[in-house]
Amino acid sequence: MDFSLIATSSGTNARAGLIKTDHGEIQTPIFMPVGTVGAVKAVHMNELRDDIKAQIILGNTYHLYLRPGMDIIERAGGLHKFNGWDRPILTDSGGFQVFSLSANRKLKDEGVTFRSHIDGSKHLFTPEKVVDIQRSIGSDIMMALDECPSGTSDYTYARNSLKLTQRWLERGWKHFNETEPRYGHRQAFFPIVQGCVYKDLRQEAAKHVAGLGAEGNAIGGLAVGEPTEVMYDMIEVVNDILPQDRPRYLMGVGTPANILEAIDRGVDMMDCVMPTRNGRNGMLFTRHGIMNMRNKKWADDFSPIQEDGPSIVDHIYSKAYLRHLFAAQEILAMQIASMHNLAFYLWLVGEARKHIIDGDFAAWKRQMLIDVQTRL
Repeated sequence: MDFSLIATSSGTNARAGLIKTDHGEIQTPIFMPVGTVGAVKAVHMNELRDDIKAQIILGNTYHLYLRPGMDIIERAGGLHKFNGWDRPILTDSGGFQVFSLSANRKLKDEGVTFRSHIDGSKHLFTPEKVVDIQRSIGSDIMMALDECPSGTSDYTYARNSLKLTQRWLERGWKHFNETEPRYGHRQAFFPIVQGCVYKDLRQEAAKHVAGLGAEGNAIGGLAVGEPTEVMYDMIEVVNDILPQDRPRYLMGVGTPANILEAIDRGVDMMDCVMPTRNGRNGMLFTRHGIMNMRNKKWADDFSPIQEDGPSIVDHIYSKAYLRHLFAAQEILAMQIASMHNLAFYLWLVGEARKHIIDGDFAAWKRQMLIDVQTRL
């Protein structure tokens, strides 16, 4: 993987860059649709490519390991061939999913033992094993195994958690460098900065991660219960240390406003389930504000979902029709809303990139922050 900086923003830390992988280029800042089990919920791959303009999608090590399993994915020739996505893929290590199963997992130096949410079977993830799984998946970018403590964790827990994550990282990094890709294309390995909401722990973690010299770095453990302003503070602390010449990936964030603030602070890559999850529940994000499509106010509004929207569904369907579909519990409602929201998120980061390059990002962001948080 190669990364180059194209432009920086005066008065902010926002950057525009270019990531090159063997499955294609990624223009940053970028939002990455979440395809946990090898599919973005309610959206076809051709829609992701042609209408939504996704440049990279995510898969998840935990879910793909449990189902369909590595034997099937390996026999298919990797996840790209299995799901028909011919552009870059990033895989999370599964750490967040495992640690969300707090009642069914056990942490130790060796790794984490957990029980499957599908059938209760017992499994062990070690730093080395998650590298091997991601080699089998064939993702272009793989993540290190880490522990993700809650944003409300006390200092002692957060410190001990970080020490465990750092020991795991050393082992995962070593194993990554001692193994080879399985399908003939390059794979990159991103360490993850943890440290909860504590400045000194975040600084320690960022220095440790930066010292490895990996091709990119991630910021984890945010948007997990801490106040939003604290999240922004932690991003600033970490990005003051992470190298300028490597992409920075903020994991699992967030709202359109969160994304703009993260870009302002030097983040290059983001992902979140919010566009599809909220969309399936009737919430639409637009450049003019947020719409709840279950509200009666849209019942006789025959104007397009968004007249200046980036997706084809914005122009084909009216607000009244989409509200009717949600009221009728029609599956098409979830598809339309998911496509709209993903296209909007990709439009938003694309516009941010344009304004960084044009030199007026700060002014554009100030107005856009007001717009995207308005309730329509």
